[in-house]
Amino acid sequence: MNKIKVLIVDDEKLIRKGLKIILSSYEDLEIIGDVSDGYEALEFCKQNDVDVVLMDIRMKLCDGVLGTRLIKEYNPDISVLILTTFNDDKYIKDAMNFGASGYLLKDSSDEILYEGIRSSFTGNIVLDKNIISKVISSTSAKPNIDIRAKYNLSEKEINIIKLISKGLSNREISHELFLSEGTIKNNITNILNKLNLRDRTQIAIFAFKNDIAE
Repeated sequence: MNKIKVLIVDDEKLIRKGLKIILSSYEDLEIIGDVSDGYEALEFCKQNDVDVVLMDIRMKLCDGVLGTRLIKEYNPDISVLILTTFNDDKYIKDAMNFGASGYLLKDSSDEILYEGIRSSFTGNIVLDKNIISKVISSTSAKPNIDIRAKYNLSEKEINIIKLISKGLSNREISHELFLSEGTIKNNITNILNKLNLRDRTQIAIFAFKNDIAE
């Protein structure tokens, strides 16, 4: 079995130790290291094969926002999952703009952390429902009455946006809409171009901002 290689990043040693103990209990995860800031995380990723970085957002020397930016610029294929609190709105938005796969609360259950890592590894978006509305509302303009017309989105593209906001993978979306994965990929490319967005995470945020998410 190929295990998901996880790097833990937090400036508190006890938290790193605790996360390592918790996550090591899952057979399909391999905790290959733990470091104390974003700079160290980048250097570790340069020297090791890392699949998912579990990144604290508030760290003194190099926080999770800069750490995310550095890692994603070095290797876009590495998933970065942010650990945060209710009071980190600005940090969260900045990290996701730099390519983070999403975020979870620091006090999430062991199972939620585990599922978040797995979901991030497979390319899905991980958004904690308890704070998504708080993050979105702080920057959200009033929803446009007719988003479809404004951005020239088809009904199929609207449906794909809705399913992306629910965290579904391309395969799951293809099953839901009875279309091939290739068709879904092409439609997502068209959506990104029409909305001038970079990735699936930004599509999900767009969906919440504009009341498309279900």
